[in-house]
Amino acid sequence: MTINKHSEFLTPDNAVLAMIDHQTGLMSCVGDEYPTVLKNNILGLCNTVKEVGMPSVITASLPQGPNGPVMPEIVDILQSHVIEREGQINAWDSNAFTDAIKSTGRKKIIMAGIVTDVCLLFPALSAVAEGYDVYAVIDASGTWNKTVQEVTIHRLTQAGVKLTTWASVLAEIMNDWRSPHGEVLGQVLTNHTAPYGYVMNSHFSK
Repeated sequence: MTINKHSEFLTPDNAVLAMIDHQTGLMSCVGDEYPTVLKNNILGLCNTVKEVGMPSVITASLPQGPNGPVMPEIVDILQSHVIEREGQINAWDSNAFTDAIKSTGRKKIIMAGIVTDVCLLFPALSAVAEGYDVYAVIDASGTWNKTVQEVTIHRLTQAGVKLTTWASVLAEIMNDWRSPHGEVLGQVLTNHTAPYGYVMNSHFSK
């Protein structure tokens, strides 16, 4: 049976996570989402990947300069080395970054970045051009304002990038509550989505 990449689902075994430029200086520039909500979404995505043992790649642009270091929580959760780029704005232009992605042997890339219209957009377009199946996690990315986000979303979809959210990624990977990852991923949802946390708390109180 021929697999259609447009309808093939994410699994713990067919994807890699790329966290691009979630740096403290850049985070302060985000205006399209509340900082606490954005941080929660980022940590939810990272914890999802951690719990299923999916490989991850973290990169930073000039972390010794105004962009600042990567959010320490990301590094703590993923336990991945941060690839510090030498100056390339597009992470895909960094051999160290692309080599890390290619070394996983996986053709699906779950991407998130700050800012959405540069740090996520550029490598997403480049990866698609090389045949990768890219999932852009919009709510774990951020940019200057909603207008910039909306323009970027149009360009991503025009290029064939799949837009998604971190909770949708989690549910897609879990697939079945009876899966080996069902319980731990349910806990991630409980910890990082307040509405579903209330649902779970209500369930456990019975």
